[in-house]
Amino acid sequence: MTTSNIIEQVITQAIENINDELRDISLKIHDNPELSNKEYDAHALLTDYLEKKGFTVSRTVAGLKTAFLAEYANSSNGRRVGFCSEYDALPGIGHGCGHNLISITGLACAIAFKALLDQNLIQGKVVLFGTPAEEETEGKVVMVNKGEFQKRVDYGLMLHPYPYDLNYCNMLALDIGIIEFFGKASHAGMKPWEGINALDAFMQGWNNMSMLRQQTLTSNRIHGIILEGGKSICTNINLQKYLKPNVIPDYVSGKFVARSLKYDQLVELKQKLENCFQSAADATGCKVKITWDKNGEVKDVFMNDTLTDIYIDYMKQENADILPRVEEEKILTGSTDFGNVTAVIPATHPQYVKIGFDIIGFGIGIDAPIHSIKFTEAARTETAHHHAIRASRCLAKAAAKVFVDDELYQQMVTDFRKGKQ
Repeated sequence: MTTSNIIEQVITQAIENINDELRDISLKIHDNPELSNKEYDAHALLTDYLEKKGFTVSRTVAGLKTAFLAEYANSSNGRRVGFCSEYDALPGIGHGCGHNLISITGLACAIAFKALLDQNLIQGKVVLFGTPAEEETEGKVVMVNKGEFQKRVDYGLMLHPYPYDLNYCNMLALDIGIIEFFGKASHAGMKPWEGINALDAFMQGWNNMSMLRQQTLTSNRIHGIILEGGKSICTNINLQKYLKPNVIPDYVSGKFVARSLKYDQLVELKQKLENCFQSAADATGCKVKITWDKNGEVKDVFMNDTLTDIYIDYMKQENADILPRVEEEKILTGSTDFGNVTAVIPATHPQYVKIGFDIIGFGIGIDAPIHSIKFTEAARTETAHHHAIRASRCLAKAAAKVFVDDELYQQMVTDFRKGKQ
């Protein structure tokens, strides 16, 4: 039996040995959904488990109280591989993005690598990054900004559940902006001419934005909501009872998301959006303030060809239904802060599992899109767990194959450098 065969068997057995424990952890996280940066119970559950398994755990990372690092090494000179777990939920619907599954796929891969290190089949280090607040596009952005990924590992991998297996679909660059208009209040019946209407300015900016869609790239995405649309001036009373239209609004705010296929396109789109709202302010006499996310943009995901193709080969061995790459690359999906990780180290982010609704991910077998109640329900099923474990085996094997093969490792690095050009 070859060393490669032994490594694959050890990975399979290591994950099988903890299968029931992973299922229990997944259900506990699923049944106790916690919002971004408030994942205290999930954080404690995961870090306690990793410490019991022999990892060195740091329970606060980059100033994020619910981030963690779990590290294990048998050498200070070998290669270093990283995996990610996510565990925050969505408001109102819980784990409609399947982060309970993402949490255990990271655990499975890290523990499989620990088994390889314990048996001296490889020399080096494995790191599991506990990354909070993905739904707020925050955790990994902050951690990358602080250098946590690039100083600790040489390459990184993670998985995401979806209605079906996708690997080379497009995950978009993103930024979130708060738009505020400041006008002047006046009685709308007696002296409207003395007012400066912040709501008019906002709506004009909104219309400008809507017209921009006709002239922007078809891969760009612009969407938003009104946060505050104006109110009567009153003090020491319940404001909700006085949301009347008899006062010219002096303050209106909204929240917008801009997305693009590539980061440089996002920078251009943001400038055009700023022009839309600035021109509305100029036309109405209002002041406008545009505040983009303090942590910076979410980058588009750059999938490393070497890592991804090896993962796909292993998934095909497990009878996964994989679309041709040319078809996958036509698909536009959402965004993830893992894009920022792919900008600083070689990395891959496959989406796995056939859940019935044809979109992306390691499919989990239901006819429902992510961020829906049906997907929340599906993420708790035995079928979803089965697919998560299957994808974990394949991802860990792909990571190990690159870890031990100098030629593949260099090919992975070359792919990354080409993407940076």
